[in-house]
Amino acid sequence: MTTNVMIVGVGGQGSLLASKLLGHVLLSQGYDVKVSEVHGMSQRGGSVVTYVRFGDKVYSPIIDKGEADYIISFETLEAARYMEYLKPGGKVIVNTQEIDPMPVITGAVEYPQNLVSKMEQAGASVDAMDALGMAVQAGSSKATNIVLMGRFSKYFKDVEESAWLTSLEACVPAKFLDLNRKAFALGRV
Repeated sequence: MTTNVMIVGVGGQGSLLASKLLGHVLLSQGYDVKVSEVHGMSQRGGSVVTYVRFGDKVYSPIIDKGEADYIISFETLEAARYMEYLKPGGKVIVNTQEIDPMPVITGAVEYPQNLVSKMEQAGASVDAMDALGMAVQAGSSKATNIVLMGRFSKYFKDVEESAWLTSLEACVPAKFLDLNRKAFALGRV
């Protein structure tokens, strides 16, 4: 049995740290883990996707359409963009922040409205939250990724919170650890 997680967002939002944290905690629990990062135009605010697959034995890091058990999205439009990858009964954890892509910035199109309700109408189980607001509450907007990982951790009942915090210590520089602990705790609420 393999579990498939997609982490999606916009370049600069910290999706690579999130995948590193997830990979670390899963390895600490004895899972075989494969991670594949697809950067896209990440340095120019473009879409960034990371695949994380884990289980007893995982042979490929790639997730095909209709196979994702979870999509963790750092931005609403990115969640909608990757919905076709979600399997029936899958879960979307999404930050309600909206970042205008280039076509919206240039005025070519408008940002789509009501994306969370549209995802729910399409049959997805959506856990939408203001992760950016929680990150600011913790001390920095840059901790949005850790807020989302805190929320995601609630869905793994067999992985103790202490294992997540140990992995956080291993993946985050010491000077940012207290801030990230606060962000993680806010996400778990």
